[in-house]
Amino acid sequence: MATQKKTAEADYSMQEKILALYELQRIDSRIDEINKVKGDLPLEVQDLEDEMAGMRTRVDKINAEIEELNALTKQRKRETDQAKIMIANYKEQQNNVRNNREFDAITKEIEYQELEIELADKRLKEYAAGIKSKKVLLEEAEALSSERAADLEAKKSELEGIEAETAPQVAEFGAQAEKIRAKIDERLLVAYERIRRNVHNGLAVVTVKRDACGGCFNRIPPQRQADIRQGKKIIICEYCGRILVADPEPAKE
Repeated sequence: MATQKKTAEADYSMQEKILALYELQRIDSRIDEINKVKGDLPLEVQDLEDEMAGMRTRVDKINAEIEELNALTKQRKRETDQAKIMIANYKEQQNNVRNNREFDAITKEIEYQELEIELADKRLKEYAAGIKSKKVLLEEAEALSSERAADLEAKKSELEGIEAETAPQVAEFGAQAEKIRAKIDERLLVAYERIRRNVHNGLAVVTVKRDACGGCFNRIPPQRQADIRQGKKIIICEYCGRILVADPEPAKE
């Protein structure tokens, strides 16, 4: 990279680099115009993909909650069956007690197991209601997910069609841009890209027309315009921060 930078600085004058920046801006603006055909499709596709990912997470969570409730249901049913077996055993033991104290002790154990069964039945009803409500949520989430999946497929298909149609032009302009970039040193390219990101229309390099900046339309002083025409250094608009170049059209005339 350092070698390329030195080569660019050695082979091209500042004026040539400034003109190269202007040509690069023209090409990038053409690519921007092509990309405008896509409109909000890329963002819509990204939003739908993000929404689908969120829905998959939600569906997985609901399924996990249903599985947990099913596991708790099985556990409670086993506990109920075990309690019933213990009650039957205790009742059989009551027939062979030797005194009232033993009878009362076994009776308390039976009552305890019956309370456990009642509690288990209450929990089972809660689990059943929970599973039912979770399944309703799952059906809604899956239905919405299917709807969004169809929307995503349609948007992606439309976007892919536009990209396929414009790809040759974008590739051609991209190749032209790479050739021009070879004339510009890394420092200027970094500044150019930074300005492009920070302005709403992507115009980092603008001409001076009718004594004004072609980006923000603020008036440029005569001496500054003379410096711009000389092209000996990079001159930035003090109002909008764009790179200013002399309008090449009048020069050609």
